[in-house]
Amino acid sequence: MSLFATLSRSVAFAVMLVVASPAALAQLEPTDEQRQAAVEIADSLRYGHYADINFDEQWSAEAFQRYLDILDGQRSYLLHRDIEPYRHLERDMAQALFDGDLDDAFALYNRLSERHTARLEWLLERLDEGLSFEFDSDERLEVDREEAPWATRESELDELWRKRLKNDALTLALTDQDDEQIEDNLRQRYEGQLSRLRQSESEDVFGLIMAAVSSTIDPHTGYLSPRQSESFDIQMSLSLEGIGALLQADSEYVKVSSLVPGGPADRAGVLEPADRIIAVGQEDGEMVNVVGMRLDNVVDLIRGPKGSVVRLDVVPAQAVDMTRSQIVEITRDTVSLEDQAASSEVINIERDGKPHRIGVIDIPTFYVDFDAWQAGEDEYRSTTRDVAREIENLKKEGVEGIVLDLRNNGGGALQEANSLIGLFIDRGPTVQVRDAQGRIQLYGDTEAGTVYDGPLTVLVNRLSASASEIFAGAIQDYGRGIVVGTPTFGKGTVQTLNDLSHGQIKLTRAKFYRISGDSTQNRGVEPDIIFPSLIDPERIGESSLDNALAWDTVQNVQYRRYGSPENALAALSSQHEERAKENPNFRYLERQSALARQLREQHTSVSLNRDQRQRELEAQEAEQLSLENQRRRALNLPELEEWMDARGDNSQSEGSEADEANEDDKEEDMPADRAHVLEAAEILLDYAHLQGTQRMAKR
Repeated sequence: MSLFATLSRSVAFAVMLVVASPAALAQLEPTDEQRQAAVEIADSLRYGHYADINFDEQWSAEAFQRYLDILDGQRSYLLHRDIEPYRHLERDMAQALFDGDLDDAFALYNRLSERHTARLEWLLERLDEGLSFEFDSDERLEVDREEAPWATRESELDELWRKRLKNDALTLALTDQDDEQIEDNLRQRYEGQLSRLRQSESEDVFGLIMAAVSSTIDPHTGYLSPRQSESFDIQMSLSLEGIGALLQADSEYVKVSSLVPGGPADRAGVLEPADRIIAVGQEDGEMVNVVGMRLDNVVDLIRGPKGSVVRLDVVPAQAVDMTRSQIVEITRDTVSLEDQAASSEVINIERDGKPHRIGVIDIPTFYVDFDAWQAGEDEYRSTTRDVAREIENLKKEGVEGIVLDLRNNGGGALQEANSLIGLFIDRGPTVQVRDAQGRIQLYGDTEAGTVYDGPLTVLVNRLSASASEIFAGAIQDYGRGIVVGTPTFGKGTVQTLNDLSHGQIKLTRAKFYRISGDSTQNRGVEPDIIFPSLIDPERIGESSLDNALAWDTVQNVQYRRYGSPENALAALSSQHEERAKENPNFRYLERQSALARQLREQHTSVSLNRDQRQRELEAQEAEQLSLENQRRRALNLPELEEWMDARGDNSQSEGSEADEANEDDKEEDMPADRAHVLEAAEILLDYAHLQGTQRMAKR
């Protein structure tokens, strides 16, 4: 249920540049254990997966294409003639899997291995010959070659790699490194990749083949090797032990998917979703370049004892060029239950000279102290118990409504999502779970009564997933409150981990459906009122993952509606839009999001001319800086000289929405985060007043 599991994408699928090749002379072959595991995986997929999979020629063609994408997704190593001897796998991949016949898949890998090793040696030879640091040509390098045709001659790839080498050198030159430093850094990078290639084993190849097989079906199904099974948190959750971040491999880079609430990285405020990590160093050691390094090796560099410091060279998500990186430091630590516990605050809003109080409860995750619960302790900690306590505290404060903040909440215990809904409804169904046979199991709240029946708003974002989506969807379906924010992650599937004779398989076995019958899969929960966001849904979320299972519906169940918030949405949206027009943070988010999309669409190639590259970068960053300073001028904050300085800026919104105490308490929040909370409180106050007016009219 947790986002640790939901955000996992096959590690092997995205780190082909490093994993995919051993030394050229080492012809790797499948073991008998791997052949047997392939047969078991095929049977598991056929008989145990949620989807009805037809292992026909079409599936074989898709799996073979996926395997090619894994081995050489940027069409940078293999030639057309290298692939032709293995084209029969386009129709035979399924049969080979069920027979445990992995020989040809291994042979194609070995050919890639030879090409990859030779290419790294070619790059090192160019360094030995000496690089030209003129960077005065009009050449450009294509950024994305996923759709490029396979080269027919090696000279075509020589030209591509000549440009790539030049770009690598220019990227370092733009960070003010001298010629000697550039050559040293590039040599370290290529020699490191070559060394890791020579350490590859047959298990690495088997993992790649199984990644092609499983990711053709859905992104959450995957094979775990015996080694990966021993380090379940790394492979299943892609978490960086010690700093509390969730990782995802993205081509030759490693990017941040999300942060563990209450973890060291979250508290430090130096990482954001979609940031890319390009180097890792210990407190006193040299930075190790990790571009092209396999994900689990990057994790090994970041892991360390509690209290020690790791340094990360990070390219911010909004940066338009890999030259714009900065080194951040994070002190490793563990994440305790207390760090993730629900907490509350009161936001003071002034309307027409009168004060109003809105409660906000932050719920970082759906947790329960299982050990204490199973031991029969009366006072065990859980999300539901803690939220109930915060509700009682807010009632004593005299709040007019409550905002439940589920942003960045990746899920957790399903039982907690059910019982939390029960605090706001008087018994009823909460979620439907459908298995591969079409059987539906209904979960719900069985406790009579409610803890809170007043005005309610749920605040979500793109990183609200799984149990969070179940909760927000139920509140919406019951008409119990309104949902505001951005569309959620869209994780609506359930996985189980099954043992094989060799390793394990993580298998998608079921799907979540709301009580209305709508799936939360792929589409997520659509808020009633949508806020702007800098998280790009094309890079983060279920719909951004290849072969994600589709959205669909089942029969709705009988449930009681508590209200009709949809009748108030026109008025609430109108009032929200009026405020948003005057809110510098909202205007900034809308314009920055649009600019980011525009820059990504334009960023199809990079100039290899230093002056032109610098001009392009400066123009792009000037636009971003202009937007940031417009926001700051509107808030009477000091302007910035460099766009990158905004990265570490924690300045807060100023205005009548929140009193000074609230602003002081929230100094650690970024402006967008705080703006969303404050606006959610404003919308809830509007809603509470509308409900009050309607009740008076009925009397």
